Amino acid sequence: MPDSAKIDYSLRQARMASAIRSAGLDAFVLNPGPSLKYLTGLNFHLMERPVVVFFIPDAQPVIVLPELEAAKVAHLPYALKVFHYGEDSAEWKRIFQQAALAAAMDGRQRIGVEPRGLRVLELRLLEAAMPAVEFVSSEETPAALRMFKDAAELNAMRKAVSIAQDALLATLPMIKAGMTEREVANELTLQLLRAGSDPEMPFSPIVSGGPNSANPHASPTDRALQTGDLLVIDWGASFDGYISDITRTFAIGRVEPEMEQIARIVAEANAAGRAAAGRAAAGRAAAGRAAAGPEVSAGAVDAAARQVIEQAGYGKYFVHRTGHGIGMEGHESPYIRAGSDQPLLPGMTFTIEPGIYLPERNGVRIEDNVVITSTGVECLTDLPRELIVLG
Repeated sequence: MPDSAKIDYSLRQARMASAIRSAGLDAFVLNPGPSLKYLTGLNFHLMERPVVVFFIPDAQPVIVLPELEAAKVAHLPYALKVFHYGEDSAEWKRIFQQAALAAAMDGRQRIGVEPRGLRVLELRLLEAAMPAVEFVSSEETPAALRMFKDAAELNAMRKAVSIAQDALLATLPMIKAGMTEREVANELTLQLLRAGSDPEMPFSPIVSGGPNSANPHASPTDRALQTGDLLVIDWGASFDGYISDITRTFAIGRVEPEMEQIARIVAEANAAGRAAAGRAAAGRAAAGRAAAGPEVSAGAVDAAARQVIEQAGYGKYFVHRTGHGIGMEGHESPYIRAGSDQPLLPGMTFTIEPGIYLPERNGVRIEDNVVITSTGVECLTDLPRELIVLG
């Protein structure tokens, strides 16, 4: 976490308590993952030993964890009720029951959970410990807190962008026809580590050339890059637990005129999306009312980028949303998709990444990371967006 010694976790937990009440819940249970780390500063890997934390309004959080992790909770800057167990899994049910009683969760309460994070392992233990409790899918409760980044979080994200961009610039001179996608991805990974990325990166680099670049989420293969290929590189770095997620498209030698054309169209769509995002806060600033409703929604940003591609005749080849939130995870709220009325407010960070994908031929994607500010939009990424020829 950025400047973890300066983070007021008690304040974050108080905000979580308010969010729990607003959601009509009595408590919230999290297991290891970004939301738990955001609220506590505690970092655990998902493993065969269960770890859960109960967050209860007007009460101390309650944690269940294995004894071997006890040192992590020994000197926290906030109060925490700790229940730990040894290597005998037969203890688990009893320890979970004790934790539930300590959390006063022994009646017909409603407890929120993150459905994409809570495993069956922990859920079954919680159900056995609290048979009358209703577990409610409510991932938006912690997501609404994490969606707004403070200054320390933004600084970590800026550093993650800087690391990623430096790593790519160090890799580009090595890329040429005949090199395989896998070789490019391996070199880029090495450069990311050399540039200062956390060892646990947000995702493995996507390096896809020619026909493979028409697959938005392709994995690097042993296909050799060929003259005439478009090369899509989607990569990111992690710094203090916060990530960057960037995409640029390159040409391997001379490419067909249509490939140059779709690269220009996607660059224009990217610019249109960034401009639309900037109008969200700019409208409030011009009106002199920082708390006034924004003029732009996530859906409007998607529409602005998509309209450019549709008007150019390639609408059916733009097959995904325009962007997604970023922060501690590669994909989090807000989601920049068609029809979303999510207002864009200061502190929200997300990607703008339109693309055109021509099956069996080539693809283009240009992805930037942005943050809504009090006066407009700040683009954290600044690498050139035009089609650069390599090799």
